[in-house]
Amino acid sequence: MDALGFVVNPIAGMGGRVGLKGTDGKLGEARDLGAEPRAPGRARKALRALYNREPDLTVYTAAGVLGEDVARDAGFDPRVVYAPADDSDSGDGDAGNGTEGVATDPSNPGTTATDTREAVRAFLERGVDLVLFVGGDGTAVDVASVLEDGDTGDAGETPMLGVPAGVKVYSSVFAVTPADAGRIAAEFDRVAPREVNDIDEEAYRAGEVRSELRAVVPVPVAPDVQAGKQVARGSVDTLAAGVAREVESGRTYVFGPGGTVGAIQEELEMEPSPLGVDVWRDGEVVARDAPEQEILEVLSEPATIVVSPIGGQGFVFGRGNHQLSPAVIDRADEIEVVAAEEKLDDLDVLRVDTDDEATNEALRGWQRVRTGRYTTRLAKIV
Repeated sequence: MDALGFVVNPIAGMGGRVGLKGTDGKLGEARDLGAEPRAPGRARKALRALYNREPDLTVYTAAGVLGEDVARDAGFDPRVVYAPADDSDSGDGDAGNGTEGVATDPSNPGTTATDTREAVRAFLERGVDLVLFVGGDGTAVDVASVLEDGDTGDAGETPMLGVPAGVKVYSSVFAVTPADAGRIAAEFDRVAPREVNDIDEEAYRAGEVRSELRAVVPVPVAPDVQAGKQVARGSVDTLAAGVAREVESGRTYVFGPGGTVGAIQEELEMEPSPLGVDVWRDGEVVARDAPEQEILEVLSEPATIVVSPIGGQGFVFGRGNHQLSPAVIDRADEIEVVAAEEKLDDLDVLRVDTDDEATNEALRGWQRVRTGRYTTRLAKIV
């Protein structure tokens, strides 16, 4: 690879830990709730992994928080080819290295999806070999829309790869972790068509998943590109009954999102928030659809976190349940992973991606997974 196009959605994932299940249309509310930018840190991990392998790579990017800042921090000398606040053109066809007028606060960049699309268009005009983007499914849709529009020559043949940073990461165009994205970008030698999916965030916040195929694009072939999200097969009734039968008096239970965990909550005669996190103790719901801070406020020991891996991907933490942050995980003395046999059969391994490497490392290893009323299986978290 000779040239890379790199763009960051700086607000991606900010709604996760504060319980908003996405940032679309909710940035102001997320900031009011104390949300911190997630994307820049994950972008930095990806580019550092890339720089370690390809330090002389030509990197085209957008100004300031849209990519330039992270690229320079990782060691590259990027060529800024798009700046939202500076439409001037330097003599060599680039936008220059200045970022005058471009926001430097990732939580309030003053940019839109249009800027992502225009940046990608600028990359394609320079003939990049790969578009590496940082964000979630919405950002993937923006990037793919430019690759597919046919206005930039051979754009439809240019591959894309995502660094996962959003709350929703349903598409099969993302690397498993940021570091994997950097490694894949440096080493890939072939591509294959993969799906870009997006969901309706308002419906998602209301507990309903409405997924829509938005594009099919070339993506580098590598074991560490995640699969698209799948729905688990089979009944979880006996599994739910087994967990409910063993609840302990005085213990706090933190229930993650998803249908499998929701079935356990229903067995306990509580109404689950299907895509949120609920806290329950001694027959009472003490927090419903709670953000990270509220969970920490009501969490008392002993405490059990109950989660189910995402079908087709295997993520236990770090996809769709950012409220279960490293701080929350650290406060729990027990983690119970639950999954129907059919779901587990489709997964080679389980995965974690919490933004904290110490937490990830502590979670890795063999994990006992409850699969039925009395049955368990061992699965490896990597």
